[in-house]
Amino acid sequence: MSNSAIACVIGLGSMGLGAATSLLRAGFTVHGVDLSETSRAAFIKAGGKAFLSPAEAAKDADIVFIFVVNDKQTEEVLFGEFGAIPALGKSAVVACCATVPPAFAETIGNRVTAAGMLALDAPVSGGAAKAASGEMTIMASGADAAFAKAGPFLKAIATKVYQLGDKPGIGSQVKMVNQLLAGVHIAAACEAMALGMRVGADPQSLYEVISNSAGASWMFQNRVPHILDGDYNPRSAVDIFVKDLGIVLDTGKDNTFPLPITAAAHQLYLAAAAKGLGREDDAAVIKVYADQAGLTLPTRKEESKQ
Repeated sequence: MSNSAIACVIGLGSMGLGAATSLLRAGFTVHGVDLSETSRAAFIKAGGKAFLSPAEAAKDADIVFIFVVNDKQTEEVLFGEFGAIPALGKSAVVACCATVPPAFAETIGNRVTAAGMLALDAPVSGGAAKAASGEMTIMASGADAAFAKAGPFLKAIATKVYQLGDKPGIGSQVKMVNQLLAGVHIAAACEAMALGMRVGADPQSLYEVISNSAGASWMFQNRVPHILDGDYNPRSAVDIFVKDLGIVLDTGKDNTFPLPITAAAHQLYLAAAAKGLGREDDAAVIKVYADQAGLTLPTRKEESKQ
C-alpha cells in the first residue's frame, strides 16, 4: 500500500497521540480528532491535520483508529451525530482500540460490518512511551480482510500484533485479562512499597533489590520510579483502572466467576479516586496507604527545594 493512504486517529490522548505520530513517521497522511485544543495543537506541531469532528476527519480515510476512553465514547464517535461511520468508504477499516467490555466490542464490530466497513477489535498495551515509539502490542480480532488492509498501519504503531480470532470481541477478552493483571500488579507494588517504607526500608534500595528478585513485575519496575520521583503526572490514570477492573468484575459476575483479588484491587483504586486522585498517575494509589499509615512519600526535587 502506498504511504499516500490516509489514517484517522480519534482520541489524541497519551496512547492516541503516540499512535498518530508513529503513523506520521511511517509516511502516512494522518487526520487526528480531539476535543482538547492542546492535544490538537500538539498533533499539528508534529505534522498532522487536526479536526474537531470525527465525520470530517474520517472522510477519505482508509482506516480509523478509535483511541477514546470507554464504550460510550466509542459509540458516540462512530455512530453519534458527528460520527465517523457515514463518512467512511465501504472498504475502510475501523479499529477500536479502547478497553471496553468484550460483549460491547462484539456488538460494535457487528454494527461496523453491517454498515459495510471492515471491523477490528484491536485493544492495545504498552503505555504512552511505547505508543510514542511505535512499539505497542495489539491484541486484535476480526476478519482476515480487515487484517490484510490494516497491516501496514498496524506495523507502524506496534511491534507485536496478535491475530486472535476472526470476529470482534476476542481481542477485548484478552485485553480484559491483561488489565486484570496490570491493575492487580500496580496495587500490589504500591502495597509492597508502602509496607517497606513503614518498616524503615530505604525506598530506592528496596526498588533496586526487588527489581532484581523474584518478586519483580513489569508494573513494579515501571510504576515504582514514579513513586520514588514523587511524580504523579498521569501516564495512565487511577480512573482508568476504576473503569478497567470494573469491566473485569462485571464480566466475572456475568459468568458466575469469583474474582476476589481483582475486587480488592478495585477497592483500592476506588479509594484513591474518592480522595480526589482519579486523574493522577495510577501509582498514586500508594497515597491511600500513606494516609492510613502516616507515611511521608518522596517528593519531586523541585518541590523539595521550595
